[in-house]
Amino acid sequence: MYDLIVVGGGPAGYISAERAGHGGLKTLLIEKASVGGVCLNEGCVPSKTLLHSAKIYDYAKGGEKYGVCCKEVSYDQDKVIDRKDGVVKKLVGGVKAALKANNVELLEADAHIKGKDKEGFLVEAGGQVYKAKYLLISTGSGVLVPPIPGLREGLDAGAVLTNKEILSLREIPESLVVIGGGVIGLEMASYYNSVGSKVTVVEMLEKIAGQNDEELSRILQGNLKSKGIEFILGAKVTKVDGNKVVFEKEGKEREVSGSKILLSIGRRPTTEGIGLENISVNMKRGAVVTDEQMKTNIPGVYAAGDVNGKSMLAHTAYREGEVAINNILGKKDIMRYQAVPSVIYTHPEVASVGETESTAKDKGLDFTVKKISNNYSGRYMAENERGDGITKILIDNEYDRIIGVQIIGSYASEIIYGAGLMIETELPVGDIKELVFPHPTVSEVIREALFS
Repeated sequence: MYDLIVVGGGPAGYISAERAGHGGLKTLLIEKASVGGVCLNEGCVPSKTLLHSAKIYDYAKGGEKYGVCCKEVSYDQDKVIDRKDGVVKKLVGGVKAALKANNVELLEADAHIKGKDKEGFLVEAGGQVYKAKYLLISTGSGVLVPPIPGLREGLDAGAVLTNKEILSLREIPESLVVIGGGVIGLEMASYYNSVGSKVTVVEMLEKIAGQNDEELSRILQGNLKSKGIEFILGAKVTKVDGNKVVFEKEGKEREVSGSKILLSIGRRPTTEGIGLENISVNMKRGAVVTDEQMKTNIPGVYAAGDVNGKSMLAHTAYREGEVAINNILGKKDIMRYQAVPSVIYTHPEVASVGETESTAKDKGLDFTVKKISNNYSGRYMAENERGDGITKILIDNEYDRIIGVQIIGSYASEIIYGAGLMIETELPVGDIKELVFPHPTVSEVIREALFS
């Protein structure tokens, strides 16, 4: 008999298990594949490892403008993939060690919820049935595969790839067609463009980068286009035929072909086949319904991470898992989403937190926009030849507080947490102006923008 069974060992699952074990709960974590989930094994970490190599390659190829002349620069995809695999292996080992240190039992097997008796919830895994007082569902998400003719066949044949396969290619494709201009699609488009592929992005919307600020999306598109990436926007994919992607644009049918095709149009919660119906957990559009304490409609059952469909980001999953465990341990805690940052790790990076101009207008908020070129930062100027990065800050006029920040440029991913902290703590703009930022740093643009 366990205090807690965690089903799914991705970011939400393993953090929840660690926190539970540390809090004294007898905890069992069940993961069917590899602990760390998609993020650690097939997403966040491996993609950033590849993108870092590509960034070094870009700098080496364009070093002349910085006074560094490199001759015969080459790229070894095999070594890059080997390094990526090594990084993942080390981090997976680190997660397992942390689980062990917190007395969490790890079982690598498929889990199926059988039901509930007077003592607790019953979960079958590895040919045995386990029981716990509490149950945390953190089964993550999977690739969304729409019913496009020929798409499933392309996946089976290997012509069409998902985020999993694209991160393990040992040969750089001569050409790559990316279906979807969201975060994953843009990061992989950026990577393979840098290392030599002819890349075309086909996006159904009239802009890239999803819900990101429209101005930043245009700047990002311009940067990527200048590097050779072709964008076909407002295009609805209607068929995949071998290595061809057929789409409709402006009422006409067209096609584009590539050595490989990347499917990257989104993800959906993984909730089928795990037995949620056996304990009557409420669902909505395939996701587990949770409240601000990460509770489901069934007392004792919680859900965290992509499986609840609220914010499909690893760092959101971490916090949701912590909220769930805190409430199980009797510590009142709630999940807040107003200051969850998002990042696109292209070159340049795009980072956002809080409201954008579009969402603020939709909500009828009274706000002022402060916008500034990142060239106001001495470090940005020193490291970016003719950089066109900007920083935008949205200020609530009634309360004189920051409600949103968007940045495109170097170090955006490292700066955005500070902006999120300002939003989360509702720090008055006057107090932020009194903060001392290190100089020279790109982060200084936040302070400069407030004085503009």
